Parts: sequence; structure tokens; C-alpha cells
Amino acid sequence: MKRRAVVGAGAVLALAAVAVTSTEEAAAADDGTRPVPDFLGRGLWRVFTRLDRRTRLDVHDVSGRDRRVIWPPRWRVVTQYPAAGTGLDRRTTVMIGVVRKGESCPPRVRMARR
Repeated sequence: MKRRAVVGAGAVLALAAVAVTSTEEAAAADDGTRPVPDFLGRGLWRVFTRLDRRTRLDVHDVSGRDRRVIWPPRWRVVTQYPAAGTGLDRRTTVMIGVVRKGESCPPRVRMARR
């Protein structure tokens, strides 16, 4: 009996999440743009999960070491373009600058952000 209740509650939560996502997508589809989320200070994995799969994305290491970004959970976002809240359409490329988690943002990048 308890198992059915847990499974039923899980299904209701999943349907509610789908409904909210569908509503947000429908609202964004009205004018063709949607706001860019704020990714600064967050993990790179969040970028991949929050953006539409059709969004053009350019991810690069800003530490100056020119490393390849292969495993997203190990990287942290320190720069983003366009800024959070800016309208994002199909032609816009989102550019994300990252450093490895545990590393600090280089001073030249911190100064350029201001």
C-alpha cells in the first residue's frame, strides 16, 4: 500500500514538472525569445541542463592553460555572454568561460567582467 502511494506521488510530481516546463516553453515560443539564466558561479553541468539542446554553445577554459573541457561536472562558470536576463533566440550563441572547480578566476578575467 505504501509503495503505491509513493509511486503515485512521484508520478504526480513528474507530471507537475512537465506541465511547468511546457508552460515556460509556450510562453517563450510566443515571441521567439527566452531569457538567459544566470550561470555565473555555478557548475558547467547546469548550463547543459538549463539551455535548450538547439542553443549554440561555446565553452572555453579562461585560465590561460588552453585545456579541453571534457567532463562538465568538474568545471565552474566564471563568464557568460550574453548576460543573464537577455533575450535568447535561435541565432544567438551563448559563450561560457570556465575554470576547474577549486581554481580561482584569473585576475584578468575578473577585471574584464566589471
